[in-house]
Amino acid sequence: MNIIQEIQQLDPRDPGRWPLPVRVGAAALCFVALALLLGYLLVWKDKSPQLDQKVAEERTLRDTFRTKHLKAVNLEIYEQQLGDIERSFGALLRQLPGRTEVPSLLVDISQTGLAAGLEEKLFQPSAEEKKDFYAELPIKIRLSGSYHDFGEFVSGIAALPRIVTLHNIEIRSDKSKGASYDQLTLDLVARTYRYLDDEEIAAAENARREKEKNAKKRGGKAAAG
Repeated sequence: MNIIQEIQQLDPRDPGRWPLPVRVGAAALCFVALALLLGYLLVWKDKSPQLDQKVAEERTLRDTFRTKHLKAVNLEIYEQQLGDIERSFGALLRQLPGRTEVPSLLVDISQTGLAAGLEEKLFQPSAEEKKDFYAELPIKIRLSGSYHDFGEFVSGIAALPRIVTLHNIEIRSDKSKGASYDQLTLDLVARTYRYLDDEEIAAAENARREKEKNAKKRGGKAAAG
């Protein structure tokens, strides 16, 4: 009789009559099952959320490592791209006139309209609008002429060596006295730009800081009141 047959013939209601090796094996199995159950209840169940958290942290760290590794591998490419951007920015910056060049640029814009055969009815520069490192100068312009003349004017503005953009464009029939049937009026705002010199940038930064300082003071007084 082999051991499998002996196990099949055992009476589960009378384990005391089992052979000694079988009883020892059964006791060992019970001990292992009990140890696993206690381990799950006392250790694994409480530590499982922490383990999940650590697994998530590891996944995040791996993703971060891969991202940084990719950046490190492509560092030379990024540096080259940065150099290209700086050169492009420098080229654009050179298209911005300085403070002393603005009057001549205004003359160029006005002359562009006259060269296109347009009648200049309004040319009104407004106050400068200062930004971070440059200033915008809006100019209200009203011109009278034909569609063809307007096209020449726009082309002439685009061909200027300095940056000039056109905004709020409105074209309507010229109803002034003596105007021909195909005469049109063009209203627009031309914006030209100039770079701020170091002194102007420093003054603007000081004004910004002073404004923030005064705002904090007013906020503190309001809270105290």
